[in-house]
Amino acid sequence: PNDLKIDRFRSTGPGGQSVNTTDSAIRITHIPTRMVVTCQDEKSQHKNKDKALKILRARLLDMAERGKHEELALKRKSQVGTGDRSERIRTYNFPQNRITDHRIGLNLHNLEEALEGNLNDLVTNLSEKLKTGSEI
Repeated sequence: PNDLKIDRFRSTGPGGQSVNTTDSAIRITHIPTRMVVTCQDEKSQHKNKDKALKILRARLLDMAERGKHEELALKRKSQVGTGDRSERIRTYNFPQNRITDHRIGLNLHNLEEALEGNLNDLVTNLSEKLKTGSEI
C-alpha cells in the first residue's frame, strides 16, 4: 500500500455521458519497480481498482519468479560451464608421460605417480597460485 500510487481518472472510449462524467478508471503504479497497471473495464471505480490490484499482484509475482529462475540459471551455468574444450582443467598425455594443468600452466612428467595418487606437486603449485590471488 505505501509503495503504490493510485490515480483515478475518466475512462476513454465508448460509453457516452457516463464515461465522460465519472472517474471510474484506475491507474496503479508500483513505485519501486515503476510498473503501471491501468483498468477501465468496469463502470465501477471499486471493481476497476480490485481488478487492477489483481493484475499488478500477478505481474509482480511473475517478475519475482522470473528473477529467481534467472538467478538459479546463472548459478547453474557457472557451476556446469559450457562444456567447451576451452574449459579444460587437466590433460593426461600417456604417450609423453605428461600431465598438464591448464588452469595454472603446469606441465609435470610423472604421470604414473599421479595415477597412483601422488599429486603433491600438482596440489602444491595449485595452492601457491591461489595464495598469490591469481585467477584460476
